[in-house]
Amino acid sequence: MSSVFRHSDGLGLKISRVWTLAHATFTQLIRMKILFFLLFFCVLVVGSGFAFSVINPEQQLGLLKTVSLGTLQIFSLVIGIVSTALLLPKDMEDRTLYTILSKPVPRFEYLVGKLLGVLLLIGGGLIIMDLVLSVVIYARQGMVMQETLRALEFNGQASPETMERLKGIVARQGLTWEMHWAVLAIFLKAAVVTTLALVLACIASSTLFTIVVAVCAVIIGHGEHLLREFFLHPYLSGQLERFAALAFAMIFPDLSQFDIVDGVVAGESVPLSAVLDMVGLATLYVGGHLTIAHLLFVEKEL
Repeated sequence: MSSVFRHSDGLGLKISRVWTLAHATFTQLIRMKILFFLLFFCVLVVGSGFAFSVINPEQQLGLLKTVSLGTLQIFSLVIGIVSTALLLPKDMEDRTLYTILSKPVPRFEYLVGKLLGVLLLIGGGLIIMDLVLSVVIYARQGMVMQETLRALEFNGQASPETMERLKGIVARQGLTWEMHWAVLAIFLKAAVVTTLALVLACIASSTLFTIVVAVCAVIIGHGEHLLREFFLHPYLSGQLERFAALAFAMIFPDLSQFDIVDGVVAGESVPLSAVLDMVGLATLYVGGHLTIAHLLFVEKEL
């Protein structure tokens, strides 16, 4: 064995330990029958993709994206919260945690490995679902185009202007890069919520408490701008209001910053700068939550 793996302070050994923990966590979650959800998603997407043949092309493709991307959001958030809430208590119950930390494995590496394992599961599931959705949308937009053209020709409305308008609708509502950006935004939101659930898991002794508080934080995070408008803006102003809003956002992440799904469904473009902003914001939240989780976990009595 090379020296990089013999020394406990070597970077290679640290990466190796984190990856081993992440792989073990990923395998543990796979055994929890999570793949059945992926199968359900595939059936849902295929079913919704070839239903509703009576509505117009824009509504049909938009509804397919709405149902599919909405399901992706539910999948990622539920898996992130529930998996993180279950992992720490289960490791303690099975005595696995004590075995790992006696290696010795630093507690920070343990947390990073567990978090990475959950994010690998979420990311892998989203990639599979994105591929399935892309195939269905690509196939469906061709069928929608042909069906609408036949209907226009039958009604004598197949003018050049109508044809161009139809092509524009299909191009805007069909398979676009914006849809993949929406899936990335869903993953980033799930990563933020997962690390928040990790913080709660380091505080709470009850899995149910972690799940309930995390779900409440998700609800608050989606309506944070409304809470600021009603509870901060009427009573605070200027720098004080911005400071209070920042403090509130540190406790409850502003998840609305990752909500681009509605715009994508409406056919709006997503600039690269907006994608980079979401990545940067998610990185800040994940890094901050992971640091807090580590500080709490170090002091936790095991």
